[in-house]
Amino acid sequence: MRAAGSSASVAGPQPNQHVLRISPYTPGESKADGQERVIKLSSNENPLGPSARAIEAYRRAADQMAIYPDGNASSLRGAIAHVKEISPDQIIFGAGSDEIISLLCMAFCEPGDEVIHTVHGFSMYRISALAAGAEPVAVPETDLTTDVGAILRAVTDRTKLVFIANPNNPTGTYIDAATVEGLARGLPPHVLLVLDGAYAEYMRMDDYDDGLRLVDRLPNVIVTHTFSKIHGLAALRVGWGYAPPVVVDAYNRVRGPFNLSIPAQMAAEAAIRDTAYVRACAIQNEVWRDWLTKELSAAQIEVPPSFANFILPRFGQNGSVSAASADAFLRSRGIIARRMEGYGLPDHLRISIGSSSDCIAVAAALREFVGGARE
Repeated sequence: MRAAGSSASVAGPQPNQHVLRISPYTPGESKADGQERVIKLSSNENPLGPSARAIEAYRRAADQMAIYPDGNASSLRGAIAHVKEISPDQIIFGAGSDEIISLLCMAFCEPGDEVIHTVHGFSMYRISALAAGAEPVAVPETDLTTDVGAILRAVTDRTKLVFIANPNNPTGTYIDAATVEGLARGLPPHVLLVLDGAYAEYMRMDDYDDGLRLVDRLPNVIVTHTFSKIHGLAALRVGWGYAPPVVVDAYNRVRGPFNLSIPAQMAAEAAIRDTAYVRACAIQNEVWRDWLTKELSAAQIEVPPSFANFILPRFGQNGSVSAASADAFLRSRGIIARRMEGYGLPDHLRISIGSSSDCIAVAAALREFVGGARE
């Protein structure tokens, strides 16, 4: 030990350098200056909320708050396996699917390894890779859509994980089942393909598949889902995945023993069983997503096709009509969208599909904004 009064400086505890490269995740805002009531369309939440069955299950959980939850989430596991017709032994759980993403990086990556994601992919892929000491590798997209060829060309001996969201956040685009399988089969055996299905329940296209059956056929594919979106349980933090046995074993070695609370497990079980409610939410979303797309397109705002519960209108094609000014105008009307600079899309806003009245308010505000900008 140095003697007291030593002139040597003491720096104190220092975090790993790869941690200092992380830009912390920024959630969607919920307040606007000067607005008492806001329409929050920044976080892709379900405007209809959870099903009545899930709410009732959550209330019943109040009697069990003094005891630890089932660390295996056995009842929820059985419900998911029954509804999705998959093996219960291959289901994993996380406090939201973002915890699953993080723990997969922890379980499969070492310093110097690489994690591939698309350039406009969910920001937690990069954050989780860096937290594990791995190097995130962003590959280009084609027309805001996952480019399988670009991913395969980016793979090296150091690649351990490939993350793609399908449909993707924040672009709203998707790739079909045959393309996903081609990607999985084109990857080397040491690379794990993670199909993020956070928005899968909104998909209503015949050529789409969330990949659950692919997990049963191939040893290098895992699918993740969340209860935060269409199930309306964002506050409870429940995610699940379906994975090969070797992935399940590794994952369970690093996860916390009680990472899903009793209220979360009970509400999620009721939600997954209420399939009629899920279908109704998907239809409601499709109707108002398509309506809002047409309304904004009629106002000469470019809106790329979206297959999720949000749209990504583009601004800035004619000078003063920028995404930043559109966002400021929406906020002046109490409407909060999501700026996209952090995703490399500074000309875009991501706008969640809210209730019917929310969508009508957005359309009216942006028509007014564009009309004023042209005067």
